[in-house]
Amino acid sequence: MATLKDIQTQIAAVKKTRQITKAMNMVATSRLRGAQMRMEAFRPYAVKFADVLGSLAEKAGEATSPLLVPREEVKNIHVVLCTSDRGLCGGFNGNLIEKAASFLKEKTEQKIASTYTNFGKKGRNWCRKENIKIESEYLGVVGGQVEFNIASKAARKFIDDFLAGVSDEVYIVFSEFISIGRQVPVIQQLLPIPHLEATDTEEVEDEATAVYMAEHICEPSANELLEDMLPRNIYVQVYKALLETSTSEHAARMSAMDNATKACNDIVESLSLTFNKARQAAITAELMDIVGGAEALKG
Repeated sequence: MATLKDIQTQIAAVKKTRQITKAMNMVATSRLRGAQMRMEAFRPYAVKFADVLGSLAEKAGEATSPLLVPREEVKNIHVVLCTSDRGLCGGFNGNLIEKAASFLKEKTEQKIASTYTNFGKKGRNWCRKENIKIESEYLGVVGGQVEFNIASKAARKFIDDFLAGVSDEVYIVFSEFISIGRQVPVIQQLLPIPHLEATDTEEVEDEATAVYMAEHICEPSANELLEDMLPRNIYVQVYKALLETSTSEHAARMSAMDNATKACNDIVESLSLTFNKARQAAITAELMDIVGGAEALKG
């Protein structure tokens, strides 16, 4: 049985850990507010941007831009994996990597080669471990102040590689923020640009909602607009994915640290009970020794 000093040392260590987890929870909560405000402000713009361009592209046809034309045979794909740079956020990174791994396995079985761009150290480390070819990596982006110029720079390279025939399709894996308690890993196709922008978490209840019904009067023509706006749509979608992932990371870390703090409280309570039992046993043993000694003297 552990001595009283050992139990006291364990209690002190758990209390220090509780202080750390509580502080990290407060930091994550503070950062979550700002990240969530930026994400919620940008999300309607990104969705409407994709809707309008989808409507114009459907009206103009695939011949308008090479970014709309699917390849006859897909041999190489490029995947953008968005993860965090730091851990201590529960299963956040694990879920994203599991999603990417299942997608990689599916494409490998189809004999399709894959290359990766990583936003975050966790995804980068997974690609290195699995010997996956990494085209580029961006560290310190997710979880911090996400800048649009970083997203546009990365997206410009995806477009150039697609047009040059280096990659036949481009996908992005990110975490969609549903609520503080729920973040869903999502795979979204970036290139060629699909007519209907929809993630795998969205459900179309009516077939009539699966087409773009709005009419737009364009000046100049739709073809001229699409030539300039389609690349911008890729920038917008990459930036939206980074904002969603950043917000999801803070929410996951806040929940994880809150659970860790509660676990520390339970451990301290359990150790305190053990300490009191051990102390009571020690006191009882000393009293028995005293009583035994007194009875021996009487004899």
